[in-house]
Amino acid sequence: MTGTLHDMQRGGPPLLLPLLRSRLQAEILTLVLLSQGREWTLSELASRVKASTSSVLREVARAEQAGVMTSRRVGNARLVTAAASPLTEPLTDLLLRSFGPGQVLAEELASVAGIESAYLFGSWAARYAGQAGRSPADLDVLVIGTPDRDALDDAAQRAGARLAREVNVTIRSADWWQSGDDGFHTEITRRPLVQIWGNEEMSP
Repeated sequence: MTGTLHDMQRGGPPLLLPLLRSRLQAEILTLVLLSQGREWTLSELASRVKASTSSVLREVARAEQAGVMTSRRVGNARLVTAAASPLTEPLTDLLLRSFGPGQVLAEELASVAGIESAYLFGSWAARYAGQAGRSPADLDVLVIGTPDRDALDDAAQRAGARLAREVNVTIRSADWWQSGDDGFHTEITRRPLVQIWGNEEMSP
């Protein structure tokens, strides 16, 4: 995920997966375990989750102790990757269905031309933001730009198959995003939004 439009609570068990201690822990585990085979530096992880390197190091150390991550030294860098462990696969599956939507959708939308930015909204974004409620049954995605609709539908179906959830996509123009005044614009901009695509957050 490239960022959020709302300041999200980091401490306490995350509502998307309350088994974990904090959202920071969940985000680091999701990044590393859902990209098995890739090695991350601590600074890369810190940049992606917007946390200090020392905080990331503590979470990595806990994950290594649990046997789901491993790391190695290359010069001054510490490279972190998913461990080959009996615990890794089931934990990865849990993370995919809870914290994985942002990462999976970003991967699938990357192949669709014409997208300026994209956001998760609705119940998933609300739970991610720490707002109490039922577990999300589906995923609501707002796409800003002029994407090819067939390519976007295909990407949404692929993401839905990977996440075992229906993905509902709404398309709006950049002008609407900046200056829309209808009820949907009012509703969506006052509730949590999680940016999943775009170089910068486009504030309405």
